[in-house]
Amino acid sequence: MGFFKKSDITKLYEIGDELGSGNFAKVKKAKRKAKTADVEKEVGGKKKVVLKAGADVAIKIIDKAKVEDMQDIQREIEIMNMVDHPNVINLFEIFDEPKKMNLVLELVTGGELFDRIVAKGNYSEKDAATCMSQLCQALDYLHTKKIVHRDLKPENLLYASPADDANLKVADFGLARMLTAGDMMKTACGTPGYVAPEILKNKGYDSGAVDMWSAGVILYILLCGFPPFYEEELPALFDQILHARYDFPSPWWD
Repeated sequence: MGFFKKSDITKLYEIGDELGSGNFAKVKKAKRKAKTADVEKEVGGKKKVVLKAGADVAIKIIDKAKVEDMQDIQREIEIMNMVDHPNVINLFEIFDEPKKMNLVLELVTGGELFDRIVAKGNYSEKDAATCMSQLCQALDYLHTKKIVHRDLKPENLLYASPADDANLKVADFGLARMLTAGDMMKTACGTPGYVAPEILKNKGYDSGAVDMWSAGVILYILLCGFPPFYEEELPALFDQILHARYDFPSPWWD
């Protein structure tokens, strides 16, 4: 597909109800019109059909006036454009308008991993293993492509459907970066309880290891229902993370 398509999105999609909204974007459910062409995407030098006519999608509508730096959005799009994996949210098309940027995304209906943890209290070891296996497959794929997510947390892991055996998908690439040779990332970013010590040290980091730390925190939460690092005040929380002070309290870990 082209990087941007400057055409009227309503010619190709029937746009429906709002699914959610954030600081600068809203997400709406939509359907690819029946008599339109299938959408193809080039991944790894090969074209493949990624969206068929008549399929349901989600459209993320970004209000350009509310975005501080459009380069951040461009970077997110660039990264998502490179990705095609069953455990990562798929970006199908982009429609660029003067005031809005429309991203046509895979529709997922199973809600956040966060909500399932809250509903279940905690996961069985078997369920946690399935969940982590899918997350690690996604991370292996992303890291092989030199993509570092940098904001992994249960709110950014979505289920494809409400079914118990639904696929887990990594979403929200707003903080993701491409790593080039010799590159050092210095940005302190992420969500406090999930952030890796090397990000807090502010000395630079150059690998996907920061994502693996967050995956470890997620695994801990899956198994007991609460986080390994928890303090009311951020300095105390960061001190706890920097010194890897966590334990396996009874009776939750017996």
